[in-house]
Amino acid sequence: MGRKRKPGSDQDKVIHVDFGSTGRMPAEASSPARTLPDLPPLPVPREPITDLFSGTEVCRLLGLTRGQLRSLDRTGVVSPSGRRRGRRAYTFNDLIALRTASQLIEQKVRLRDVARAVAKLKNALPKVIRPLAELRVVSDGKKVVVRAQDGTFEPCTGQMLLDFDVETLRNDVVRVLRPKVNRQRAQSAYELYMRASQLDEDPATFEEAQGLYRQALEMDPYLAIAYTNLGNICFRRQDDEAAEQMYRRALEIEPKQSEAHYNLGYVMLERGDPVSAVPFFQSAIAADPTFADAYFNLAMAFEHVGDIQQARPCWKRYIELEPRGTWAEIARKHL
Repeated sequence: MGRKRKPGSDQDKVIHVDFGSTGRMPAEASSPARTLPDLPPLPVPREPITDLFSGTEVCRLLGLTRGQLRSLDRTGVVSPSGRRRGRRAYTFNDLIALRTASQLIEQKVRLRDVARAVAKLKNALPKVIRPLAELRVVSDGKKVVVRAQDGTFEPCTGQMLLDFDVETLRNDVVRVLRPKVNRQRAQSAYELYMRASQLDEDPATFEEAQGLYRQALEMDPYLAIAYTNLGNICFRRQDDEAAEQMYRRALEIEPKQSEAHYNLGYVMLERGDPVSAVPFFQSAIAADPTFADAYFNLAMAFEHVGDIQQARPCWKRYIELEPRGTWAEIARKHL
């Protein structure tokens, strides 16, 4: 059916929708409906805003040396304000102050000026209710400005050179210190995924491929591409509801995954609902403007809702991307 992602390969197999050829197993050869149980909720990772961090983690995140961190603590510029397992630990607000201090130090700002700027910044932080949504820190080493949706706090004075938003800091914490799945488990899950991807196009090995994908997802529930390919197996086995569930879970994790958007559009067309298919194909194209088959099926969907004018540029774009072959000839006949 729809596009399947295989890492390292540009030859993604796509079966076009022509409202006659479904690309599925015959009903008598397919498994019964509901080939998979309902998906459990995704595990909730630790939230950096409420977490605590050791000195080692802070150095790894911000690129500070242990000596620099101790100096900032000893001089009272930034000291750990929390406790974890009986030891002093840094809060997320401490990380905001430390990133400010580290960037000012990189700009050769004197330590006393760093201390003055950070002290004013820390005083401003409690005034911000939603730091991720609101907070942006700007400074030239003399002035630190905390910009928020509800106003601007100006602890010092000067021109803007330092400029970072707190959402970026949070994302860095997740990427470096709090990954959703540790590297070893993620690698093992990926290897299972790769094995499954070699087996999921032959009905004789659907069961084995499905089992491998599920093992991969038990190890790494955030492996979005595994949900997409698992959804393709469900669809080929006549289980549209499970397929849709898998594609939607893939998008919950990876909202711009073109394959999952495309395949959801495909499912909607198979149900005879081209109106619902249109936004999915459009999202697939937005995520991947070279996705030729999304243009083809978007044009098909537009024609089935009677919108020939919007279909025409889609047919043309498909031909630009895929000028030869049976499907290109079909597209030309619609122009």
